[in-house]
Order: sequence, then C-alpha cells, then structure tokens
Amino acid sequence: MENNDILIRLRYALDIKNKDMVEIFKLGGVELTKEDVLKVLTKSKEDNDEEEVVEDENHMKCNNKMLESFLNGLITHKRGKQDPKQAQPTTNLEPAEQQKDHMNNILLKKLKVALQLTTEDMLEVLDDGGIIVSKGELGAILRKPGHRNYKECGDNFARKFLKGLAVKYRN
Repeated sequence: MENNDILIRLRYALDIKNKDMVEIFKLGGVELTKEDVLKVLTKSKEDNDEEEVVEDENHMKCNNKMLESFLNGLITHKRGKQDPKQAQPTTNLEPAEQQKDHMNNILLKKLKVALQLTTEDMLEVLDDGGIIVSKGELGAILRKPGHRNYKECGDNFARKFLKGLAVKYRN
C-alpha cells in the first residue's frame, strides 16, 4: 500500500481537516503548505511500485520519512509535546528510509500511541475492519524487527486496521 493511500485513509478515518494536516506535518518536522497537503492527498495516476517521482503537478509522492514525520506529529497533536527526561537514554532508531519493509508495523505502533489504544481496543478496531486476530498475533506485529517472535504487517492487515478506525471514529 502506498504511503499516500495510507494518509488518505487515515485522514478520512480520523476526520482530520486540511488545516490540521498542515499543523500535524509541522509538528512532525515537515513544512508543507495547504496546497502541498492537497497534492499529497491525491492518488497518483500511475500505480507503479517503483520509487520514481511522478511528473504530475497535482500529485506529490509521500515517502517513508514524510509518513513517519506525519505519524510523529499526530502523536504530538493528540497527546501534547513531551519534554525529554534527563535520565532517559536516546534511542538510535533506523531512519524510516531503511525500514521500507516495516512501514505498516510502524503505522500500527504509532497509531496505538497517538490514539492511546490498548491491545483490546486494537483487537476491536481490527474486528470492525473485518479481520480477527489473537493477542499473540497482534503482539508479534507490534514487536521490534529482529525479535524472535516479530511478524511483518502486511498491506491487507494495515488496510483492515484503517478501515476499522474509520468504522470506530466515523460512526
């Protein structure tokens, strides 16, 4: 699933206005205008899986770094800015560009934090989206890559989660 499609579905599910989208991107460290946000929120005419830049003036491709910045901004927008604790060690996470295969996992983790969802809430959202999973399966998806029980989140799983969010927050 393309990052632009993820943003479109997430915006619909959480009923986020264009002005708020600009603010969330800004909180995540990406400066976009309202026009840029509208370009990001359009689907490309070509559905290529390649990393080519589409030469369309009405479309802007959302890369992994931009999507992760949006998700970080969403956490800040929903929960408020958190001051780092002095004794808290800084974690060296892989840049989003190196985590191409794990973007759906990152999406689920960051949405869980931003929306303050418990495991039971997430299972309910997935059920609303039309997929039934166990706590163990969900726990495997939320683990760090490299853990022996880690499971990669597929596009269909992420799509069903976003659909479940739409059912929960739009109804």
